[in-house]
Amino acid sequence: MDTNKTWFITGASRGFGFEITKAALADGHKVIATVRKGKEQLAAQFNSNNLLVIEMDVTDEGVVNTAVNEALARFGKIDVLVNNAGFGLLSAVEEGSDSEIRNMYETNVFGLLKVLRAVLPHFRSQHSGHVINISSVGGLTGSAGWGLYNSTKFAVEGLTEALAKELAPLGIYATAVEPGYFRTNFLDGSSLTTAKQVIDDYAETSGKMRSYAPDVSYRQPGDPAKLAKAILKIVEAEQPPVHLPLGNDTLKAYRTKTASFELDIQDWLDVVTGTDHDDVHQPAVNN
Repeated sequence: MDTNKTWFITGASRGFGFEITKAALADGHKVIATVRKGKEQLAAQFNSNNLLVIEMDVTDEGVVNTAVNEALARFGKIDVLVNNAGFGLLSAVEEGSDSEIRNMYETNVFGLLKVLRAVLPHFRSQHSGHVINISSVGGLTGSAGWGLYNSTKFAVEGLTEALAKELAPLGIYATAVEPGYFRTNFLDGSSLTTAKQVIDDYAETSGKMRSYAPDVSYRQPGDPAKLAKAILKIVEAEQPPVHLPLGNDTLKAYRTKTASFELDIQDWLDVVTGTDHDDVHQPAVNN
């Protein structure tokens, strides 16, 4: 049985997208790599007949549909969709302007949905496929200075969970990948913007994060090449996960959140369980 697959990867010019493209090609797969610009440079880096590089803006639905049709015309199928294109906004929730927030949502959420709508009909027609949405540790827990970015990744988490349930009967998988801090160029301004407005009252919260982010850039613990190998593993799995948190920092953050959440429930258990109508049978709750 032919185990080679055809991948459609957005945001492939750098960071995770580049590393996943590199790993997939090295493993013998075919790759459609989309970039906003620099098509020739990326193609020259790999110089592979198994690679098709397309310039595509995920916020332009017409361009997305054309790119998917071009990919199908070249390779005949798509087996794996990696929604990786996105960027961050470093800002207190109040500091972000309407235009700054909307620009991020257009790429991180609405752009992802445009690509999904273009690829899913093909997956449904072949009764197979794997959607991999690159989320973030910021999609599992909120942090000061990242709240607006968190909100886009929480959206990705919710839609991926629902998508996995909708697609499962059709033989199609969906996975949200939640990387922690990985040593990419995400924090150096390539994929990160900062809100123009600065409010002094947030100096000890989001303000500290503004200073911290540049200091930790290129010193993050995660290895992007190992992340790419992890993506290959779940694509090869018979039952891939719906969630794949990557990095010890992500695992620690998630466990800290769930422990705190559980404490809130226990502290407010009477209130939590006391809001049903009186005629509704109350199940026993184990303390």
